[in-house]
Amino acid sequence: MCIIFFKFDPRPASKNAYRLILAANRDEFYSRPSKAADFWGNNNEILSGLDLEEGKEGGSWLGISKRGKLAALTNYLEARQNPDAQGRGFLVSNYLTDNLDSFAYLRKVSSEAHLYNGFNLLTADFRANEDTLCYYGNKGSSEPIHLKAGIYGLSNSLLETPWRKLQQGKQLFTSVVNKTLPPDGLVQELLHILNKEELNTPDPAQESQGVGFSKAILQALSAVCVRSPGYGTRTNTVILIDREGNVSFTERTMLNCDITQWSTNSFHFKLQE
Repeated sequence: MCIIFFKFDPRPASKNAYRLILAANRDEFYSRPSKAADFWGNNNEILSGLDLEEGKEGGSWLGISKRGKLAALTNYLEARQNPDAQGRGFLVSNYLTDNLDSFAYLRKVSSEAHLYNGFNLLTADFRANEDTLCYYGNKGSSEPIHLKAGIYGLSNSLLETPWRKLQQGKQLFTSVVNKTLPPDGLVQELLHILNKEELNTPDPAQESQGVGFSKAILQALSAVCVRSPGYGTRTNTVILIDREGNVSFTERTMLNCDITQWSTNSFHFKLQE
């Protein structure tokens, strides 16, 4: 499970505005092996965390390349999962290495959607002449869509499904991104939102989709920052892309399966537009 809030402004008028502000949580079993965000091996172009789970090695949940390609993934809440389905994390990794544009890639993915358990996928191209952000969820429309400038929320249902946690987090996100803050201050305020553990129950919309899950699990999943035994939010990520193509990527990640131990790393680079 995961949650993503983002503001897309492909041609910001103000010199201090951002083409993208994205704040995301990765929720996962604490014991699932993964690699913290870094540039890939000898490849100094792609930046992401990586899954190290056996059979899923090399998949990711969120990443960006210096060529301006960005992808982000959330799972779709459903009790019945196909254990033989393909790993969803490769949907992110494959896009970051592919030469297809964001919309063409999602059209390709939509033709193979039956091979995966439920997912939502955002793909973007940030280029000197045009920025594009697209969305596809394999539990919704058969066709991907282009997203217009605006503020969006995505959790473990389709884009903008009004779960209470999404509405609460999006309201807080909107209030922060509408302030005039220095980059470091913006990152810190967004990280604060991502770590809100307040439960948003009851939530009939989430509960009706989560039939088959225990009440305790659904209650835990109703928070922006999920906390339950052995499972929950273990990575916060904030990505800023400014008008000039400067990228700030900040990841705060849990250490040693211990919710009291965290490490924060930041990366800064300019897009090769």
